[in-house]
Amino acid sequence: MTTIGSVHSFDLSTGVDGPGTRFVAFLAGCPLRCLYCHSPDTQYRRYGQPTTADDLLLEVRRYERFLKVAHGGVTISGGEPLQQRDFTRAFLRGCKEMGLHTALDTSGFLGDRADRELLEATDLVLLDIKSGLSDTYGKVTRTGRLAPTVRFAHRLAELHKPIWVRFVLVPGLTDEPANVDAVAEIAAGVATVERVEVLPFHSLGAPKYAALGLPFPLAGTAPPGPALVDRVRTQFRDHGLAVY
Repeated sequence: MTTIGSVHSFDLSTGVDGPGTRFVAFLAGCPLRCLYCHSPDTQYRRYGQPTTADDLLLEVRRYERFLKVAHGGVTISGGEPLQQRDFTRAFLRGCKEMGLHTALDTSGFLGDRADRELLEATDLVLLDIKSGLSDTYGKVTRTGRLAPTVRFAHRLAELHKPIWVRFVLVPGLTDEPANVDAVAEIAAGVATVERVEVLPFHSLGAPKYAALGLPFPLAGTAPPGPALVDRVRTQFRDHGLAVY
């Protein structure tokens, strides 16, 4: 049976979406509305193009040899790929059949939808932990809850799946020491977390909001300065975590 998904775009990246050079597929549609989202054009499925998993895999095949030589692989991102579970599963399985390393970039909010077959085709999970305090998590995502992400992280550990935690640092929103410590405690409590990536907030997505006729929620918010970034990275290291 043909599996069809809503695909926003795909691209090649190096060093930011998993190890090595990656073919990154961005799906359209996400249940969260994060204040710092830099891709509002991926929030709704209607912003993507109907695409079969086989057609997207044909695009991957164009780069298959290069990805292997570059010690990379394929990352499926979004939006939120678990909102399109069947498509994500079929795509990841096809990539594994090519012998490619696979990564799933997710908030974990829909982690309960990830069945065993999907996770068996996943080599690495890039887990976006939006915040560590429930109240802050709700403020950041506007529609989300923290518990599903934590539950998904522990399930991944039970399956021995490597995790790279991602945390977006936004001055005045996610930077409170208690919130950072809470994220660090979650990460440190999951045995398969290999690293934490602290991602400084930026406003490069603002033109996308303008193009869609939407207000940018964090207009006027400046990126974090070096001192704040260093403080937050130190907090994670103090919990015994490898930090990037």
